[in-house]
Amino acid sequence: MKKLRRLFMGLLMCAAFHPAAHAEQAPVAQVTVLYAGTLLSTPGEEPVESATVIIRDGLIERIEAGFVAREALGLSAQTRVVDLKNQFVMPGFIDLHVHLSSSASSGRSDLYLRKPDAYMALLGADNAKKTLMAGFTTVRDLGSKGMSIFALRDAIKDGLVPGPKLLVAGSPITPSGGHGDFHGFRQEVLDALPATGVCNGADDCRRAVREMVKRGADVIKVTATGGVLSNTNAGTGQQFTPEELKAIAESAHTLGRKVTAHAHDKSGIEAALAAGFDSIEHAMWADRDTMKLFKKHDAWIIPTVYPITYVGDTPEKMRQGPFKDLPPASMEILLRLGKQPKAMTRLAHKMGVNIALGTDSGVSPHGHNAHEFVEYVGIGMTPMEALAAGTTQAAEAGGIEHVGRIEPGMAADIVAMPQSPLEDINAVLDLSFIMRDGILFKNEVVQL
Repeated sequence: MKKLRRLFMGLLMCAAFHPAAHAEQAPVAQVTVLYAGTLLSTPGEEPVESATVIIRDGLIERIEAGFVAREALGLSAQTRVVDLKNQFVMPGFIDLHVHLSSSASSGRSDLYLRKPDAYMALLGADNAKKTLMAGFTTVRDLGSKGMSIFALRDAIKDGLVPGPKLLVAGSPITPSGGHGDFHGFRQEVLDALPATGVCNGADDCRRAVREMVKRGADVIKVTATGGVLSNTNAGTGQQFTPEELKAIAESAHTLGRKVTAHAHDKSGIEAALAAGFDSIEHAMWADRDTMKLFKKHDAWIIPTVYPITYVGDTPEKMRQGPFKDLPPASMEILLRLGKQPKAMTRLAHKMGVNIALGTDSGVSPHGHNAHEFVEYVGIGMTPMEALAAGTTQAAEAGGIEHVGRIEPGMAADIVAMPQSPLEDINAVLDLSFIMRDGILFKNEVVQL
């Protein structure tokens, strides 16, 4: 009898877990009705008053004028309604330059030596959440060591951790000893932890790009010049040859990837533009002739202005700020920067160069990203121009589809704030509502 009972129970268990025992059910559509008091659906165009946005399965389905009742939309009384009638509503923000595995508070160059990949993944997850809660629903990570950043991208996509949609570069493509190389430590350490993305010569650089795409890179980041925080006395001049830069750009484009260059000095910026790069990060010492090249090649500047405000734009502020203990070579470069990032961005704007928002967060704190909007207005942009730089223009510069606008077919990436940023750009620093892909992450207003 016991054997029969065990056999019977076994058959029941098999039936319960056999795929045929559970007929697949069609998923129930997730619908949200959102009432927007003021709707800026496409930054760069005029906002409208009183609009109804219908969201289905994470996408914008349609937009109706006025506040339309659920029943009039053919929806049930149980359909979720979010009342933003007293709010300014616009697309989620986009930041094209962050480093989620770095922190301004713990940004020591030896953190990678002291902590395992698992720690870096958790640090990245914490920074990703801060970034999302600042209203940034899409970001590009342009340099994180190891493989944890790829895992973080996929974990966010799968809903395991909160964060913005993430495009990842992985390790930057860099020459030996360049800004993106791993240096400043004793040789035994360098041998044990070789930097990925290092290449020398055109053919080797093609290999490096292909291998980075193989690792999972969504975008190719290149250190075309030296940098401020490199622990080496190599300046900020050009570090790749024109032939190497051309090979990198061609390889990236052949594999369907945008390619962007960290570049400070004029020669490195112009060499990357001539090689066919899509955008330049920082572009600190670009002058009028350089700006003409940007326009000729229809390329983009991602200026990263806010970090200099955070670090300090005068010698007195820098020597008392968060980077006061930089090595002498890095401090010398930082002191030379001064107000140049703001002056360069002002010039680019006056000359009509394409500008898209990037913050280099990780140098400045994650979650402070929206201060970049404030900086842009400070150098002469209108609030509308600044908002477009961090939405529609950032989407175009990054080749990122289905984001940057609130239109049918676009992702339901939406933020709202009590005040209009068109009247005071500082309104972007006080968000009441954050939605990414139709998922609510912050809602301090009424839900009906």
